Amino acid sequence: MHETRRLLEAAAALSTLLRNASIPHAFYGSILTAVLANAPLCDEIFCIVEGGQQQAHPFRRTRDAVSGSEDFTIVHSPWTDRLHVTYRRQIPAVEIEILPAGETGPRHLDTSTVMKLQNVPFLTVSEFIRAKLNSWVIRGSERDAQDISYVLIRYWNRVDINRITEQDMNLFVARNAAAAPAWASLRRKYGM
Repeated sequence: MHETRRLLEAAAALSTLLRNASIPHAFYGSILTAVLANAPLCDEIFCIVEGGQQQAHPFRRTRDAVSGSEDFTIVHSPWTDRLHVTYRRQIPAVEIEILPAGETGPRHLDTSTVMKLQNVPFLTVSEFIRAKLNSWVIRGSERDAQDISYVLIRYWNRVDINRITEQDMNLFVARNAAAAPAWASLRRKYGM
């Protein structure tokens, strides 16, 4: 577990480098629920970075943006296809995993898929639930279920139901009954 404020500081520093390199990005993970809940501790932070057909791979773009910074180091594991950026200004250091847009979260990161909280770009509530739901379907993680439930219960009125896979959410609420009323309210809102 890390202190949420330390993760936000690392996210803000990385965001500055990516923004200066004109790289669309958004943060994702339980850091979002920690920020929304004003929780002091958090255990998960990822940065989704956009690539594209005319652009280099998100990992290359991130390496290029971070390469001149004394505060960050990069570890690329080609055999697992993972890229980790470590913010070394703090002790202990903060590690942020870089994820390619489209594999996790939306393919394009723009004002319709990204929101700012405490001056740091995060996935919108709809995109966060969609990405967490996809992870939950694959891994069945209790942590993912807690994050989905927290955000859905408190922010259901801000969710775009068109971005959520109905079959996956029906399975989720069948196994996580606390989220069922919020899902029912969202379905009523959209006349379903």
